[in-house]
Amino acid sequence: MTLKHKTVNGLFWSFIDTFANQGVQFVVGIVLARILSPKEFGLIGMLTIFIAISQSLIDSGFTQALIRKKNCTDADYSTVFYFNLAVSFLTYAILLTFSGAIGSFFKEPLLKPLIQVLGIGLILNSFGIIQRAILTKTINFKLQTKISLIASSGSGIIAVTMALNGFGVWSLIALTLSRFGLTSIFLWIWAKWKPRAVFSKKSFNELFGFGSKLLLSGIIDTAYRNIYYLIIGKYFSAVELGYYTRADQFNSLPSQNITGVIQRVTYPVLANIQDDIPRLRANYRKLIRSTMLITFVLMLGMAATAKPMILTLIGEKWSPAIIYLQMLCFVGMFYPLHALNLNMLQVQGRSDLFLKLEIIKKILAIPTIIIGVYWGIKIMIAGMIVNTVIAYYLNSYWSGRMMGYSFKQQVIDILPAFMMAVFVNGIVFIVGKMTTFAPMILLFTQIGLGAILTILTGEIIKQDDYIFLKKLVLEKLITIKRTNNEETK
Repeated sequence: MTLKHKTVNGLFWSFIDTFANQGVQFVVGIVLARILSPKEFGLIGMLTIFIAISQSLIDSGFTQALIRKKNCTDADYSTVFYFNLAVSFLTYAILLTFSGAIGSFFKEPLLKPLIQVLGIGLILNSFGIIQRAILTKTINFKLQTKISLIASSGSGIIAVTMALNGFGVWSLIALTLSRFGLTSIFLWIWAKWKPRAVFSKKSFNELFGFGSKLLLSGIIDTAYRNIYYLIIGKYFSAVELGYYTRADQFNSLPSQNITGVIQRVTYPVLANIQDDIPRLRANYRKLIRSTMLITFVLMLGMAATAKPMILTLIGEKWSPAIIYLQMLCFVGMFYPLHALNLNMLQVQGRSDLFLKLEIIKKILAIPTIIIGVYWGIKIMIAGMIVNTVIAYYLNSYWSGRMMGYSFKQQVIDILPAFMMAVFVNGIVFIVGKMTTFAPMILLFTQIGLGAILTILTGEIIKQDDYIFLKKLVLEKLITIKRTNNEETK
């Protein structure tokens, strides 16, 4: 299989994995949002930063180091497995120790038992980290899709059943624990890798040399992305945090998941050609252009349809989340640009520069956090939009210097896709303002109109990135059809 076909096949299954999996979780989240209150989601939001940072500590950048290394041995995998497992127990012990302090900080006593139970998920998840890394390294997303769907569906059934039976916020805890547990169980059953009784100091030092800087970068980035949960939970209320949490989860569905799909497939592929700069640059240019066409269309589309989407899917009680979602879409729109540029630094082995950029960007974000405390959540999100533009410039400047693809060239490349998305979703937004349909009818009308206009505009102006994506999809569909025909003979 050629590099192109391997990449397309990996992207195909990774898209199915991510969006089928997230689709199930999204539906479950909608059902739970209709049963539970904003405060119960806010309580979980208060714990998010502690769990997220703990997860970064457990991984320690080793996953990316394993994927980047061309010839990993079983000693490498086993060493990282035991290290991750040990750190998971250590971080859980720390959470147990400070669980009371966390409850006191937010003035919510219920947080103490919640984090004591939720922290078990860190241990459950650590058992499957290496298996996922191996499947990603070999671009095997078909099996990951199977496991994710089963785990998400099973955990969703458990959580909804508990919510209907009056378990409240504990149903959200059960949702996370059961998904982590089921995922790790199936990875052990189907991924076929099992740790050996070996811990190599040489492997540890080699991998940690690269991964340690990613660890610090990951902790800084995770803390920054979740600090707003902590600030809102501390200085506002659990209810207000619940509104922000739901808006952020809607916003993250397209932006972060698209990025996750692209990153986990292209990172091992691009790592294989890291020494061929012209080829690396050509592939990266196609990648960033096609990714941003999808992202611009989806994120601006979500902003245009935010009101009927919130009212239809989770109900009137969540209407304060509408303005948060619309504003966060403009933050999320830039997320793939950040991640893909930083991805190139990892491919080139510059985890040191990766770390320096993370520190600089987070220092620049401090005024936004202070503004949020004194002037409110909307002003804080406006500051986040400004910060994300500045951060994109910094990321693209340094990755561009390494492979001859500057910030200016990137902007020129993605501008046509942005203008196309603005045109299409500007019409969608105006239609929403001019009509008096019921929220559900308006939502489906706007989505249908947006899809039709996107296709018509792409076909009429022959937009390069649209044509490229259309060709890839058609080629994959033809391959699937041919494979099915051969199997039935």
